[in-house]
Amino acid sequence: MACDTCSNNKTGTPRGCKSNGTCESGGCNKMGVFDWLANMEPSGGQAPFDCIEVRFKNGRKAFYRADSSHSYHTGDVVVVEVSPGHDVGVVTLTGELVRIQMSKKGVNPSSRDIKKVYRKATESDIAKWQEAREAEYNTMHRARTVALELGLQMKISDVEYQGDKTKATFYYTADDRVDFRELIKKLADAFKIRIEMRQIGARQEAGRLGGIGSCGRELCCSTWLTDFRSVSTGSARYQQLSLNPQKLAGQCGKLKCCLNYELDVYVDALKDFPDTNTKLQLKNGYAVNIKIDVFKRLMWYQVYRENMPSQIMSLTIDSVKEIIEKNKAGNKPEELTRFVEMPTAVEEPKYENVVGQDDLKRFDNKFKGNKGRQGGNRNNNRRKNNNRKNQSNPNRGQGNNHAKR
Repeated sequence: MACDTCSNNKTGTPRGCKSNGTCESGGCNKMGVFDWLANMEPSGGQAPFDCIEVRFKNGRKAFYRADSSHSYHTGDVVVVEVSPGHDVGVVTLTGELVRIQMSKKGVNPSSRDIKKVYRKATESDIAKWQEAREAEYNTMHRARTVALELGLQMKISDVEYQGDKTKATFYYTADDRVDFRELIKKLADAFKIRIEMRQIGARQEAGRLGGIGSCGRELCCSTWLTDFRSVSTGSARYQQLSLNPQKLAGQCGKLKCCLNYELDVYVDALKDFPDTNTKLQLKNGYAVNIKIDVFKRLMWYQVYRENMPSQIMSLTIDSVKEIIEKNKAGNKPEELTRFVEMPTAVEEPKYENVVGQDDLKRFDNKFKGNKGRQGGNRNNNRRKNNNRKNQSNPNRGQGNNHAKR
């Protein structure tokens, strides 16, 4: 599953994105888009859309204007215009879907600010691009060492070289404002290139680095998630989750983005529930809501009565609404037991051991018995053979006795 840039070297190790051939995750197909209009021609003689989408390192994408005299397809390595110089990227989307993506991103297709595509990358362009990619790892560690020597409170998480190897962008995270002017001077003297420092957030850093989440899958921000919406503790409260930072926080240290995935479903389901702050009034006490179950549509109430211990009861939504309507009319029920819906007993199926293969130790006794039987049969056979030999030669045993004497 390698792209056109993952050519093999002499040792057989894939190059290019350096995902060692596993380009389905975190490699060539990162942030990939399925072009479902690829096999459809424009109707009515309409000219194809002249903009394409190009992907760079770690899912960074941009739109470029392509020359109508050249045709570009998904997976082509192209040289695009940047300021200054040029960069190398991979075409990820062409055709009418690019127009839709540009409208979603708020980019005007007729704008003059859109850069253009120079050409398809040649072998020399790809070779220089691969050299730049190979130098990123050592450059990042060297930059971290220089930042520590200067005492800067920042973390350099990634480095991205430009395709022509004349500029490098350093991505960093910091809690406060950092004065990195001296750092830029030292890095420019060390690498002889243009330096650009770009601050990113904790979520963007996790998306660039990647990893495995608590669900066992790759991080959403590193595979398909492109927009980072704000996540608040209210999302956890709506879903009746305990506010435990260790369970709710992701690898970025922020609240997990997946808390927003099912939030709309919970909000719609909670519209049928009565207000949890409303107390149920009884003749000799009251009941307070302590927990709800969205899936079973149940509400648990703790009943407080005079001179009696508190009691916890589960009521359905309809029963709670009925009690609230009676309280508004001035009626107070004596007990809540008649409103409690008893769960129907589900009879569990009875399984019978017909074959005799349900026990994991079913062969232990069998092997022991066979071993003992085999040993006993062997001893019996030896005795029978000795008796037959003695009967056929009665002096055999006497001769052996004289020899022993």
